[in-house]
Amino acid sequence: MTATTSTVQQSQIFYPSSDGEPVAETYTHLYAILTILEVLRQYLKGRQATVLGNQFLYYAKDFPKLRVAPDVMVIFDVAPGGRDNYKIWEEGKVPSVIFEITSPSTKQQDTESKKTLYEQLEVQEYWLFDPKGEWIKEQLRGYRLRGDDYILINDNRCEPLNLRLAVEGQLLSFYREDSGDKLLIPDELVEKLAEETQARQEAEERATQAEERTREIEALLSRYRQEFGDLAE
Repeated sequence: MTATTSTVQQSQIFYPSSDGEPVAETYTHLYAILTILEVLRQYLKGRQATVLGNQFLYYAKDFPKLRVAPDVMVIFDVAPGGRDNYKIWEEGKVPSVIFEITSPSTKQQDTESKKTLYEQLEVQEYWLFDPKGEWIKEQLRGYRLRGDDYILINDNRCEPLNLRLAVEGQLLSFYREDSGDKLLIPDELVEKLAEETQARQEAEERATQAEERTREIEALLSRYRQEFGDLAE
């Protein structure tokens, strides 16, 4: 009877996917989150990995209050695609990289309780991005797990992602280490597509003009032959 009751209690444990709180403090912070999320999602497309944004990370089975909601987290060796929340004991993997978009109001939590928790969970890298530069002068600060503790990252390289991070205005940008190419944000992708479309249209127009010029020359030569005979004679 006790075992049956325990099983029923286990099945009734509820793990919420939302707490009703705003995703971000300001539009600037929200846009920074969304761009990181989309850029990394596109970068890891086709790989066994997922990128989640502001979803609950549950780290203790049967204890739904033990949770945290990283702004962006990257998890490798799991099925791609979104989730309503992420339970470590079900997926079997902890996040490899976590990004928190920080501000003075979240500074203490980001640098103390979250940092300690991510160390204990063995998250390989933890990055703090302060888009407005309100308390991190350089706007970006990273930690890498060495042994049981985090150490400061001095070169802005994200080892698990093989990317170099750079602050550009109020956004965090990513560059491939193998080629140096920048991972474009959605606005830049639209701009690049427009430039490529315009270049293609201009090339097509030049090709059309060249064809027309060729036909004009051929018509001129034809008239010349009719009037003066074969040019080879």
